[in-house]
Amino acid sequence: MQSIKYRLVEFFIVFILIPVSFVLDFQLWIKLAIGLLGFVYVIYILIKVENNRFKIRQHINWMQFWQRTTIKFLAIAIITLLYMYLVDYENLFIVIKSKPFLWMAILFIYSVFSVYPQELLYRTFFFQRYESLFRSNALFVLINATLFSLAHLFFKNTLVMILTFTGGILFALTFKKTKSTLLVSVEHAIYGCWLFTVGMGEMLGFPN
Repeated sequence: MQSIKYRLVEFFIVFILIPVSFVLDFQLWIKLAIGLLGFVYVIYILIKVENNRFKIRQHINWMQFWQRTTIKFLAIAIITLLYMYLVDYENLFIVIKSKPFLWMAILFIYSVFSVYPQELLYRTFFFQRYESLFRSNALFVLINATLFSLAHLFFKNTLVMILTFTGGILFALTFKKTKSTLLVSVEHAIYGCWLFTVGMGEMLGFPN
């Protein structure tokens, strides 16, 4: 494992410098190249330095996971339904009503190609690399959630920042409890797919 100084520099570049740079106005292909290089670096570190074998964790308590996730999902569903009904009624369930095949395709693509890489970076990599540097679990979770929200800064939307910060706290707590990338990815996918379904997808970059 690299020195603390190395990991702090890595922390700044991967989780602050790169996300903030995506807000700047330069060509998309450059942003994609930076993102790809950063993700390749993360995978390399997980395999070669952290000795991560990407195996599904044994003895997962699926019953407890589904109980906790269902309670959280119901709360999220009620809040977002009320928001859409009161603030943006014309877009309530708009995609599933008007483009059901697009809705199904996006749910699959999002869950596999967006959610899982995000959780590898912001939970698996982040926890393995930096958790030992913090004495306070609460502070560590808050920083993780803040950086997860920062990664969505390029949307330039306050509500998106609030949603992703809240989601970051939920995902960090789930990962801290389960140490399972699979479980936190499933949870992330459920909430994200619901936001797209209920009609809040456009502000999160989903096509309508």
